[in-house]
Amino acid sequence: MTKRNTQQRRHAIVALVQELGEVSVDTLAKRFSTSEVTIRKDLAVLETGGLLLRRYGGAVPLPSEMVTEENPEQVSKRKRAIARAAAERIRDHNRIIVDSGTTTSAMIPLLGAKRGLIVMTNSLGVAGALRELENEPTLLMTGGTWDPHSESFQGQVAEQVLRSYDFDQLFIGADGIDLERGTTTFNELVGLSRVMAEVSREVIVMVESEKIGRRIPNLELPWSRIQTLVTDDELAPAAREQIQAQGVTLICAPLNS
Repeated sequence: MTKRNTQQRRHAIVALVQELGEVSVDTLAKRFSTSEVTIRKDLAVLETGGLLLRRYGGAVPLPSEMVTEENPEQVSKRKRAIARAAAERIRDHNRIIVDSGTTTSAMIPLLGAKRGLIVMTNSLGVAGALRELENEPTLLMTGGTWDPHSESFQGQVAEQVLRSYDFDQLFIGADGIDLERGTTTFNELVGLSRVMAEVSREVIVMVESEKIGRRIPNLELPWSRIQTLVTDDELAPAAREQIQAQGVTLICAPLNS
């Protein structure tokens, strides 16, 4: 499948979801004559780009109040800026956790100059990217139950593995930031994220500015569990003040660096 065909399929998926209101992974796989794994990857990319929302077994349109005019190129630029700023906080020989997600994954290629890293992850994608680094950090996997929605390992086994270690830093994303409560997510499986925070001395949230102020029902990490938030420099001044008032170190990465 060429890159062009992939883009065409994803455009068609967005149009279909908007037309029908809700579409299942099975229906999409049959319609485009591809695997359910490929469709789930498509939906993950489209959700990250703010074009739809994944639901268990399928996808639904983005609610009108959350629709933005951001283009994928700008979103990608933000992720790279955030990843650079987050990677600068990692010292040689640190023990870190990298949660699943496109923003956290963007940091992995920047770790090639770090020495003696020990990296725990619940993401096969992150694990694969780490194995490509020439410095070969020590890789730990949580194991556990595979969750196709988040494309990561979750569950009690993963939580037990994490509790066997302690870490310097956790790098974790978010679907939204509730300025009063903390990080929020569409995923109802938040137990592993909370255990990751428990076993880490510094919790670093990596999130684009457009997601800050987005209130989603599922609270993942309260402000009391977060030490640092890394975003881009398009964050509104009022939001900056509210975050800093929570006692959180705020880093706004420049987009034009």
